[in-house]
Amino acid sequence: MGLPMVCMLAVVIGLGVGARPASATPSSASPQAAASKAVGTVKSISGNNIVLAAEGGSDTNVVVQDGARLLQIEPGETDLKKATPLQLTDLQNGDRILVRGSAGPDGKSILAVSVIAMKKADLAARHAHEQAEWQRNGIGGLVSAVDPAAGTITVSTSALGANKSVLVHVSKNTVLRRYAPGSVKFDDAAAAPIDQVKAGDQLRARGQKSADGGELTADEVVSGSFRNISGTINSIDAGTNTITVQDLVTKKPVIVQISQTSQLRKLPAPMAQRIAARLKGGSDAPAGANAGGGAPSGGAGSAPAAPAAGSALEQRSGDSGAARGQGGPGGPGANGGGRGGAGGQGGDLQQAISRMPPSNLTDLQKGDAVMIVATADNTGASGGVVAITLLSGVEPILQASPSGQSILTPWTMSGAPGGDAAQ
Repeated sequence: MGLPMVCMLAVVIGLGVGARPASATPSSASPQAAASKAVGTVKSISGNNIVLAAEGGSDTNVVVQDGARLLQIEPGETDLKKATPLQLTDLQNGDRILVRGSAGPDGKSILAVSVIAMKKADLAARHAHEQAEWQRNGIGGLVSAVDPAAGTITVSTSALGANKSVLVHVSKNTVLRRYAPGSVKFDDAAAAPIDQVKAGDQLRARGQKSADGGELTADEVVSGSFRNISGTINSIDAGTNTITVQDLVTKKPVIVQISQTSQLRKLPAPMAQRIAARLKGGSDAPAGANAGGGAPSGGAGSAPAAPAAGSALEQRSGDSGAARGQGGPGGPGANGGGRGGAGGQGGDLQQAISRMPPSNLTDLQKGDAVMIVATADNTGASGGVVAITLLSGVEPILQASPSGQSILTPWTMSGAPGGDAAQ
């Protein structure tokens, strides 16, 4: 996935790339001016002025100073000795840049003496490559056991109508990340030791699988606490963008906040019926049939969409589909486990769901059956959980699985995944 933003900044500062050469010292800035830095996506360029869509959602005006050092680096590369010189005219909208300099006279702009860029096209290519890697070599599911001393995590990869456990081996070389509480953005995922992984967490791992698929030596692991809700809608409040769902498992009502980043989809009736047949072990869905209508791949629980690829500097290019709760780590589309995925069944359901046209709150009605992946905590504005993915049209599935077995994972939010949470 590459380095997260904080690590990328540490590399830049540690290598001194942002150091101000004597020729680049802006005459308008005081030597004592506070250092400023920002990372984000180029929104517009006019002369030496750049409007940067910075992390956090705000726009920052960057004024590139005469003599500033401009470099281009490949996504994922951490050795800035391999960076190549860049002209300001080579920058384009959608490129990801990290700038460093001093605060402007208005206290809001940045007088940049260093600009490090990753090109939009390069980011898109790397994102596609990393999504493919997660698809081919990834597994995903619910954590059933963790043994920090042995460095192992047992993951239950529940495919349609089947259950399989995969033993994930973690070493000192494994990159482990965890979503922040209440967050579905991969940007917010931070390094976390194995002892922070708990039973019941959602987890994705990528690495080398054993011949029988029962074990995986992990190169990368991302985990988080999310909540699966299956039930029927009791009420809808368009004013607060919330629905109240009667949870089939707890038998209690749950307030679910629909946010701007929530993915809403409606499952077509034929697909819902095929999935229900497989959950019941019926024969009306041919062996190896594709429940989602796509190419043969991992089952719904086998390997949900890959988390968003790349560092924060890489993620938000226009084509990268970074996991921002849209798709996708998780828009990071939502890819399945690929051939040989942990589920061992045909039918890339998560990918099929990600390709469905979006729906919205007005498409829902009281009494509709829904499946939801939401934040684990009540972080919504109305005191409820926040929906990551909501799937309606699931009546046949809930009838086939009265316990409310979910066919969703939080990683479908990657629309990229990416998403963020996504997967």
